[in-house]
Amino acid sequence: MRATHLAEGCTVLIEDQALDEFLEVAVGEYQRITSETPLPCFALLVGSANHATFTVERVAFGRNARTTDPAARREFTESIVPLFGPAYENETRGWWIDSHDLLKASREAEADGLEILGSVHMHPDWHRIGPPEERKLILSERPTPMDQHVFGNTGWPVNLICYLERRGDVMYHALAAWAPPSPENPHQPCAELPLRIRTNAVVAV
Repeated sequence: MRATHLAEGCTVLIEDQALDEFLEVAVGEYQRITSETPLPCFALLVGSANHATFTVERVAFGRNARTTDPAARREFTESIVPLFGPAYENETRGWWIDSHDLLKASREAEADGLEILGSVHMHPDWHRIGPPEERKLILSERPTPMDQHVFGNTGWPVNLICYLERRGDVMYHALAAWAPPSPENPHQPCAELPLRIRTNAVVAV
């Protein structure tokens, strides 16, 4: 069964190696963020689906075509900025995966008997590190209105948000999974999906 045919209520299972790979890149991007450059971090989720679960086996990174793809520039100018405000005029905010990288990831997944299930992206603790005028915006592992718009447009059934927070010299993260809003009611809040992360602890038998 194709992932796009699955309904809400399925459980998301993610391999710990896939999450670790994303976190390594996300923490690196986090450390490059400044109050003027809210750099995003985004990856595709590759895995398999059945009637009860989505299983994320790996992540696939791609280039950000936010400033180079004509469709992306048009979407941000004509839709996203009018809907969500001038903050999205900042070209370091937001992600649009390069179409060639998306096609490559899709073909590689298909060759391995897998498929693109959705995406994962980072939310930093912007209320701590952002500019003073934006520190009232409290990000978390929950979707923003912009996220809900994107989740609805892509239609991918699995949308992970990874919240990163720095406390002293230590990074902490929270992770949540979301279904897209239904096409019939795009303004309805995204539904949270049960999420389980694999552990390599040995289970006694």
